[in-house]
Amino acid sequence: MNGNFNEWWSIMSTMEHVYWIIAVPSSLVFIMLMLMTFIGGDGDMASSDFEIDADIDGGIPFQFFTIKNLVGFFTIFSWTGLAFIKGGFSVITTIISSSVAGILMMVMMSTIFYLMNKLVESGSIDLKKAIGSMGEVYLVIPGKRKSMGKVQLKVEGAFKTLDAISDEKNDIATGSLVDIIDVTNNDILVVKSSSK
Repeated sequence: MNGNFNEWWSIMSTMEHVYWIIAVPSSLVFIMLMLMTFIGGDGDMASSDFEIDADIDGGIPFQFFTIKNLVGFFTIFSWTGLAFIKGGFSVITTIISSSVAGILMMVMMSTIFYLMNKLVESGSIDLKKAIGSMGEVYLVIPGKRKSMGKVQLKVEGAFKTLDAISDEKNDIATGSLVDIIDVTNNDILVVKSSSK
């Protein structure tokens, strides 16, 4: 077996070696990431991809350079490159084609995860039903509506982490209990420190 592998490896060009060295680990990581994403095993990783720029536009950012997208790029880049080498294409054509394929994969994955996350965030939940309920601060909520924080609460039977602002003078620290007193037009909770 080892002899067959050595023989197979030795007849390849340097380009093929490079593409195989990229293809095997990136494919394994890609498969693990996809399984964890669709079974729900990487909730923290997925949310961190989307929370980095949350304060910029108050919504869910479209992110191009994430771990998932880079793994997707290298996976498609390497397998496309190997296919083009097998097809007898020139080095330049192979590199350009595999790079374009990898970039297209990144665009597709960015779009898919953006739309999936947007569905999860908005869904069909009526946030007005959260008014009067209590939540726990997940990310510090700056006072006087300087920027958004995050609150975890149960809405319509499901626990959610949602954007929140406060009119209070001081910041509301992580772990504090808050009362939801209103919801803005763009589905941001307005909260105040809980008296309970």
